[in-house]
Amino acid sequence: MTAPSPAEAAEPVEPAPAPAPRRTFGLAAATALVMGNIIGGGIFALPATVAPYGTISLLAFVVLSVGAVALALLFGRLARRSPVTGGLYVYPRDAFGEFAGFLSAWSYWTMCWVSIAALAVAVVGYVDVLIPLHGNHALQAAVAMAALWLPAAANFAGTRWVGTVQVVSTVLKFVPLLLLATIGLFFVDTDNFGPFNASGQSVSGALAASAALLLYSFLGVESAAVSAGEVRDPGRTVARASVLGTLASALVYILGTVAVFGLVPHSRLVDSGAPFADAVNALTGSSWGGTVIALVAVVSITGCLNGWILMAAQMPYAAARDGLFPAPFARVGKGGVPGFGVWACAVLGTLLIALNYTAGPDTTFRVLVLITTFTGCVPYLLSAAAQLYWLARGTRDRVRPAGLVRDLIVAVLSFGFSFWLIAGAGYAAVYQGVLFLFAGIPVYVWLRGRREAAHAS
Repeated sequence: MTAPSPAEAAEPVEPAPAPAPRRTFGLAAATALVMGNIIGGGIFALPATVAPYGTISLLAFVVLSVGAVALALLFGRLARRSPVTGGLYVYPRDAFGEFAGFLSAWSYWTMCWVSIAALAVAVVGYVDVLIPLHGNHALQAAVAMAALWLPAAANFAGTRWVGTVQVVSTVLKFVPLLLLATIGLFFVDTDNFGPFNASGQSVSGALAASAALLLYSFLGVESAAVSAGEVRDPGRTVARASVLGTLASALVYILGTVAVFGLVPHSRLVDSGAPFADAVNALTGSSWGGTVIALVAVVSITGCLNGWILMAAQMPYAAARDGLFPAPFARVGKGGVPGFGVWACAVLGTLLIALNYTAGPDTTFRVLVLITTFTGCVPYLLSAAAQLYWLARGTRDRVRPAGLVRDLIVAVLSFGFSFWLIAGAGYAAVYQGVLFLFAGIPVYVWLRGRREAAHAS
């Protein structure tokens, strides 16, 4: 058998035949999936994490909201071209070949299970409000692991149940957060905000650093695109669900964070383990409000984990069908969920929690968040590059000038936004993220070699 030429090697790989998708997500469920994956542990834990940077982090939230909407529009356009499960893997694969697709899938899969571990850690602070854990790290780790495995078990019931849980949990958490984000604004004390830039860095450096942390709160904007194979009429629904879910989440984020900053004194917010509970306590003047918001936070994060675990299983499922991930990831259970992928992300998340929890929940959460920033932005960059490739390849007689300009602006903004966030994550996060990314190359080499050997025989 002769080796393929460079031109042939660069051609996109034809995907293996896939089972007919079960289109169980309508617009409401797809929007709830986007909102449920965006509004999770991030909004409940990150106000305290970025408080050391000062109120400049509020400006970072506005910048992130614009960038997240650009990404939502980008994924909506790409989903029209490839309305199948695995979006952020499929787009680079179709444009640049299987190695780019593998890197995107591996990086996104890494981001998913690291993000799942971070979400599980975020539960701990709010469980501590309900049931004091007294700083016992072993008990805190056990709570985080329980928060991870309960939604993992729910995923085995199938995608229909995942969609139902997403709608219910999104409503349960969205309404209380919106009430705090509106009523709380009337009780804001401007003296609580603290300095604009408390980090000691330059304004641009503090803005980028706080945005890199806050990106974690917007991960999930691609949820509908990744799950396009389960979405009805994906050509229209993915774009609408992505934009609607992102805009609604951004509104709650910005107003809610302003309320927390204005209700909790800056010196106290920096050390808070449950900032939203502290904000509600300040608003009501008693502890019952904090208890209620703690319950909402636990429900919210559990629902978010439910959606993220599905996402973590679907990306390697799509790659495994093309022979770019180990074959067990392509197995689908009776409920339509790739069961091995669910087990894999749950086990890896558990190991990550166990290995890092000796540093304490606050340090663990920050480290995990920064790793997800890098590993999440790599697929965003590659997807934006894929869109730029398709636009550059298009001919004038097939592309309307107005549509071309709009899509070009969206793609350029998405690429620049992702690049800026990677730079803001810092050297340590990029270093660790690159190690995670490069660890996948031997996997690709092994799978590619085995596949070519099978073809040769």
